[in-house]
Amino acid sequence: MTILIDLGNELMAEALSQLLVRAGYDHVVRGDRTPANGFIPGVLLVDDTTLRQEILTRYPEAKVLLIDTGIKPENLPALLLSYRIHGVLSPATEVHLLKKALRVVSEGQIWIDNESVKAVLCDSGAISQKGKISHITGRQEELIACISEGLSNKEIAQRFGLSEHTVKAHLNRIYRKLGVTSRSKLMARAMKGRQAVSAMTRLPCSP
Repeated sequence: MTILIDLGNELMAEALSQLLVRAGYDHVVRGDRTPANGFIPGVLLVDDTTLRQEILTRYPEAKVLLIDTGIKPENLPALLLSYRIHGVLSPATEVHLLKKALRVVSEGQIWIDNESVKAVLCDSGAISQKGKISHITGRQEELIACISEGLSNKEIAQRFGLSEHTVKAHLNRIYRKLGVTSRSKLMARAMKGRQAVSAMTRLPCSP
């Protein structure tokens, strides 16, 4: 996996670079350094200060993982709707979850850091006092939560002892209920602060 780290905080960028190298990632380059000829990142690690259309245009095939280094909750939906972002990650994320997030987004799936989502939804008032969404069953909430973790249909099926066909049928019903057609569109719907993803956090807003 080839990773380009482009963060506004130089110290954090260097720390993350060293952490990934120690974790076994061989092809890690910082954005402020000239990459080797032919280097094409598979994943871009950026924050809100470095997320620009130029870098996305330069690497159109790269998956974008946004590091939330202090994004205001009211600004997060605009970022997610303005740029092709495949995941949101807290800088406090543990290493094993960072590695999972990198794998998930590199495979074309979506990774959502629940605390970031919770901040957006609580700020917009999208979560009810019970943390539920109307017209969505408890099992469907659990499936949406699995999507927010980046689980594949096979992994969801294994977790709940279901067949992949059954999981797919459940997800199709969720998509129809919420007016979306894919995991990425479900995420975008969530970031707008609408009812679709209050189940992603499974937590009520703090008073």
